[in-house]
Amino acid sequence: MQKNILNKILTIGIGLIWLANGLLCKVLNLVPRHQKIVDNILGDGFAKPLTISIGVLEIFMAVWIFSGYKSRVNAMLQMLIIGVMNILEFALVPELLLWGKYNIVFALLLICVIFYNEFHLKKTN
Repeated sequence: MQKNILNKILTIGIGLIWLANGLLCKVLNLVPRHQKIVDNILGDGFAKPLTISIGVLEIFMAVWIFSGYKSRVNAMLQMLIIGVMNILEFALVPELLLWGKYNIVFALLLICVIFYNEFHLKKTN
């Protein structure tokens, strides 16, 4: 029973991370650093609409997480996206990251939590 409760708590927490980053940081632009990262990597001409688009996709990811639909596929996609995104940011714009190059450590921790939550805690039938 404890595993099931921890799985639900972590699932909600992971979903809230995607929701907050998508809605607050990108769509509402409450953290302009995110748009600067997109600007530096992809170019200024499209930074605002691309940042908003990324934010909307992150909101969809949160909804998908909360739905529980094909959760293993979802978890693998999350881990891939977080890994690729953070490697690109580490290589191209570490000065814009919240914790600089140490951001990659937090990304790896999140990937590990997602993996543990989906492939170890989740009760499979």
